[in-house]
Amino acid sequence: MDDGTSLQSAADSADGNQFVQCAACESALRSPGRGNLSFLLLDQLTIPLVGCDDHLEEFRSLCGLATESRAELLDHHPAGGVNCPSCRHAPHQPQRVIPVGNGGLAVLACETHQSDILSRFSTGLQVRQHLTSSLDGTSTDP
Repeated sequence: MDDGTSLQSAADSADGNQFVQCAACESALRSPGRGNLSFLLLDQLTIPLVGCDDHLEEFRSLCGLATESRAELLDHHPAGGVNCPSCRHAPHQPQRVIPVGNGGLAVLACETHQSDILSRFSTGLQVRQHLTSSLDGTSTDP
């Protein structure tokens, strides 16, 4: 994302304005650069992400619910870099914004890895919903 490419078109789309209510996410999406780029390390994947710190952390924790290993979030370029050649070129392509809470983030990955990460995110949402509904439904009677 060193070329100053903006994700403004994605954030300003008809769908984008409906869920990006976080000023920090909107700012990061409008001017994605090295300072706004984070990396999700999950299993064998290294996925660049753009969003605010709070929504990146929420995304990481939800993806982490759908894996056996630990999901990590780095705010610097990982030592091994991005392994997938297609993911290395993905930041130069138009990206869609993914809703996370009241914000949104861009997953700067190839279509295959983006699909994998979004599937894990969706599974993480379902797991969290199941866990919270189970806690809400438990009886406090002895």
